[in-house]
Amino acid sequence: MCLVIGPTSEEMPGGITITRVNTAQEMYDACIPVFPAADIAIMCAAVADYMPVAPATEKIKKIKEKLTLELIRTPDILKKMGEVKTASQILVGFALETNNEKEFALKKLHSKNADLIVLNSLNDTGAGFRHNTNKIIIFDNNGNEYKFDINSKQVIAADIVNTIINYNA
Repeated sequence: MCLVIGPTSEEMPGGITITRVNTAQEMYDACIPVFPAADIAIMCAAVADYMPVAPATEKIKKIKEKLTLELIRTPDILKKMGEVKTASQILVGFALETNNEKEFALKKLHSKNADLIVLNSLNDTGAGFRHNTNKIIIFDNNGNEYKFDINSKQVIAADIVNTIINYNA
């Protein structure tokens, strides 16, 4: 078992290979080489869609009233995995949406060639980043939809794992 993880203060369990990363590029570079050996890949990191062309190496001082940043797209880890996955692999992605949630989640599921997509909504009260609870909907590439009520993140994690275990490609 392999865990690629960004900056966190959370304790990590023993018995697994842990690779710590700080950037989207580092995450891509850590994930892509290990993916061929994976039976299941759960891509739950909230990787930014864009990154600075020239990241600052020091604090940016308040010199001007206006600052313009040039951004480029980050590498799309889920898409790359979807391009190379085999029939025996299960690829799970996550979609955090604020509008047209189902439409965008399904589009992501199909365009990334994922098997399952977990929809998180920023519109659900008591769910998301600033809460210990969450509410999700999981879509699979067979057209099924699994709705889960708001619950603790531990219970939601178990719901996700159980859905993956019961998934039939």
